Order: sequence, then structure tokens, then C-alpha cells
Amino acid sequence: MSLVPVPVTVADRAACSVSGLLARVGDKWSLLVLVLLAERPYGFNELDRAVHGLSRRILTRTLRALERDGLVSREVRPGKAAGVTYAATALGRSLLELVVPLGQWVLRHEADIEAARSAYDKESSTRRAVSTLD
Repeated sequence: MSLVPVPVTVADRAACSVSGLLARVGDKWSLLVLVLLAERPYGFNELDRAVHGLSRRILTRTLRALERDGLVSREVRPGKAAGVTYAATALGRSLLELVVPLGQWVLRHEADIEAARSAYDKESSTRRAVSTLD
């Protein structure tokens, strides 16, 4: 039994909730932010300082998307020390329980992956050189 219908249509892909969430956790910043928030709560400015190369605009977008998916909570602190605190939710932590082993797998197989990439790149450049001679 196949996990996906064959052929996979554009409508099938658009309706797939798995694709949407994988796109979220596969983007450039979401997993990094979620990992940090799973360690402890962060204020917005503190989180901004913790991740170099992440603009405040993209951090805001990332946090909103993670909050919308239920992976991050947002708590407004009233009073003189007003601000916002973000933290990973139980749902976000349960996602990390699945993602962390994937990251560990990548680290264990990093040399194999790099060797495969090098072999592919070498073969690919050889193919391109041969095709230009034709």
C-alpha cells in the first residue's frame, strides 16, 4: 500500500497537512528557533541577539508561524517590564523528539553524504564536459 496516491496531483500536495508542516520545520530558521525555545523561554530581543543573521522581520514571521502551528507559545508580560516571552509548547517539544534523531542521523552519516555528493558532482561535471564535446 502506497503512502501517497500515484500520480500525486498539485491538489493532493496542497491538501496534504504533512507537506505544510514539513515546509515550516524545513525552512531556514524555524527549527533553530524551536530548539532554543525548548531549552528555555526567551524574550523577543533576547532571541534576536541569540541568532546572528536572522533579521527582526524574519524572526517575527517565524515566531508567528510557529505560534500559529501550536509549536510556540507567546506570553505578554504587563507592567513596567512589559514585553513578550516565547517558549516551546508541549507540541513543539514532541516534534523535536522526532527531529533530533534525524539531526543525529545526519551527523552520523555526514562523511557518507559528503562522499556521495563529491562523487555525484565529479560524475556530473564529467557528463557535462562530454556533452559539450558532442
